[in-house]
Amino acid sequence: MDRTKVIFGNELPDRVVRKAEKSKAKFRKKFQQSSSDELFFQTPQNECLYNSLGVKDLKVDSVEKNVIKDDKGIIIGNIRMGFGHYRISIAIASAAHAMGYTPYWMDLASYDQTVGGQLIQYQNELYSKGSRISSKSKLFNRFFWEPMNYEGFRKLSYNAADQKNAELMAPLFEHISKEMPFIATHVWPAQAAIHGGMKQVVNAIPDNWPMALHLAQGSVHTVQTHSSYYGYRTLHGMQKNISNPMQEKDICYTGHYVDHEMVFNLEEDCNNRMVRMEKKEPLRILLTVGGAGAQRELFRGMIQSLMQPVNDGKILLLINVGDYRQIWEEFCTEITGFSDNAVFMDDAWDQTKDFANQLLDGSFVNGGIVGFYHSNIFEAVYGTNLLMRGADILVTKPSELSFYPVPKLFIHRVGGHEKWGAIHSAEIGDGTIELEKLEECIQMLQLLNDDRGMIQDMCKNIIRNKKMGIYDGAYKVIELAMQQKK
Repeated sequence: MDRTKVIFGNELPDRVVRKAEKSKAKFRKKFQQSSSDELFFQTPQNECLYNSLGVKDLKVDSVEKNVIKDDKGIIIGNIRMGFGHYRISIAIASAAHAMGYTPYWMDLASYDQTVGGQLIQYQNELYSKGSRISSKSKLFNRFFWEPMNYEGFRKLSYNAADQKNAELMAPLFEHISKEMPFIATHVWPAQAAIHGGMKQVVNAIPDNWPMALHLAQGSVHTVQTHSSYYGYRTLHGMQKNISNPMQEKDICYTGHYVDHEMVFNLEEDCNNRMVRMEKKEPLRILLTVGGAGAQRELFRGMIQSLMQPVNDGKILLLINVGDYRQIWEEFCTEITGFSDNAVFMDDAWDQTKDFANQLLDGSFVNGGIVGFYHSNIFEAVYGTNLLMRGADILVTKPSELSFYPVPKLFIHRVGGHEKWGAIHSAEIGDGTIELEKLEECIQMLQLLNDDRGMIQDMCKNIIRNKKMGIYDGAYKVIELAMQQKK
């Protein structure tokens, strides 16, 4: 079946198919791979995630020839594009580990000796560059970036090109058992797995705005919200005429993809927050800078506005700059008085874990500034997950973090598709509306600090949401993958 020509019963014009074929030919010519190199894998323990989540890596090894097969194993296919898809992958791995399965980490972008890996890296670099430019140029954002992310990626014609390009990634699956469940947290691994012959593929869609970009026909698509389900089921707005719908077997609502540790400890963490609010302890504000490093100017302005209450011991700022040390250095030189109050955990993973535990057990009750930097991408991403449990409010753009059960303040999005994450969060009561201007963000931060009841309300909503199963998505994705296998 040619998934470029017909997508869920919707036939695409010949010009779209020809354009997709040209795209594949262009990348095949641009990126080279020796046809004599077979792609075998070894499965070392992930240095950061094995001890806590049992994660093993799939690393290319052309020397020792074997077939990857594990009756209790689940492959989690992803790419590094910012931090979002890695974070969702960690949530899926956490749930799999808690349910007694072994998660295997397969980052298709990391296989730079393959055509598929080079293709993904090339496209990821373009997207990251666009994200950074959009945060600095209002014209670029208004007339190119927002329309592309909101309507361009929405069209079935865009999916056609991706499907054709994904054929170049199929060789990665030659020596992997086709019976192993495969969960993708980005559409390209899902498409590649289908083309590579994998039989049980779950496509965990990350966003709350239905886009054809995320379609991988042949997989079971999962979504985190009911509104997203209806949009995908009808392929709403993905072509001019009303589309043939997806079938019931092709899509499933699961709820939010959240780590087991956060869901399991949700009530205790929320109750601890509410007690801190009653006692007027220093407000713990966690700021997480995304993998693209965008919007640092907005973060800088918010931090500057908080320096006085920080100096007075009324606020604890937790700043995770991921694997972007230069962002921390910029804050030190550009924010008045910043470095006077700051403790920097510089590539100190054990220290970061210990500090996160101190936040949870109540042994750290001071104000000030604590920064976190990790050169290891897994530590850079997972550090935020650990710190979230002990934070009172998370400041983030409305991306994958929109769906996490922690009170949230949403700053301006990067791409129009993200705004629906903030809308959903505000509707279920675990986050604010999206605040596009610096002045609005400063106002909300001051309000949250002055009126601690707002954070208590969010905590009560989070506890109520859990009772409805809203945060059980990662478990349900695993259950769905294993049901397929059976």
